[in-house]
Amino acid sequence: MNGAVAQSVVKPGINRRWAMPNFMREMAKNKVCYLLIAPFMILFFIFTVLPVAISLGLSFTSFNVLETPQWVGLDNYFRLFLGDQVFIRSIGNTLVLALAVGPIGYILCLLIAWLVNELRPRVRAIVTLIFYAPAVSGNIFLVWATLFSSDEFGWLNGFLIRHGFERGPIRWLEDPRFMMPIVIGVALWASLGISFLTFIAGLQGIDKSYYEAAAVDGLRNRWQELWFVTLPMMKPQLVFGAVMSISASFGIGSITAALAGLPSMDYAVHTVMNHLELYGGVKFEMGYASAIATLLFILMIGSNKFIQRLISKVGK
Repeated sequence: MNGAVAQSVVKPGINRRWAMPNFMREMAKNKVCYLLIAPFMILFFIFTVLPVAISLGLSFTSFNVLETPQWVGLDNYFRLFLGDQVFIRSIGNTLVLALAVGPIGYILCLLIAWLVNELRPRVRAIVTLIFYAPAVSGNIFLVWATLFSSDEFGWLNGFLIRHGFERGPIRWLEDPRFMMPIVIGVALWASLGISFLTFIAGLQGIDKSYYEAAAVDGLRNRWQELWFVTLPMMKPQLVFGAVMSISASFGIGSITAALAGLPSMDYAVHTVMNHLELYGGVKFEMGYASAIATLLFILMIGSNKFIQRLISKVGK
């Protein structure tokens, strides 16, 4: 009994002592694999891990790019929540856009992909290209900006004035009453891209024999088939689509800047990403911008973990 206890006490120390030699031995054994992934890991560390660490450090400083960073501790974070009313409003706008675009866009992508997957191969290829087009389009927001232009030359205003619905142009992208619904609609349209293509690929990879076995086991309709067979077999694609959808919804900035300007009128569609761009790219307050980026990073990580936990319950 005492010997077993002594062995259990000593074993963790032995494991810690031999952990590093064992790791080095495994690296030497699989050196070809490590050499193959080394270029990616080096680039990933330099352009992803290192910038995040530097940004986290700069968030505790006052840095204007030209002078040496000055340590200020938590002053930037106190300023964000206690002295910056625009930031508080940008959080509200970001949450509204994230809740409207993230879950709705995610479910919409999944349902459309599920329906498109039932089409004939040639028709499916054409429809997939149509829905994937927003993801590969360049300056596509110019079309929406022209459609909702605030003068009489805008397509929508021109149509309304020409047919007598309005006497003068409506300031679609300058009136807070219209700006948020327009941005949500454009963001939903733009979200039908990578996630949609990922879901199509996941649906195409499911073996038909699973559906036959499910029918034998008693599944009676397509919704049961979707919940108990399709979605569980697509969990990797669902997680990837969720991560991309959440990152896109919380990172909405280019859409609002292209349509409503930076900053937008009365900060009606001003998001956290816009606030980050304003202080980092216009005012060059890099310490303050880094604090904004750190909070946005934490918000995204927390949301991703929550969504992954929900997806893990699919089919149960």
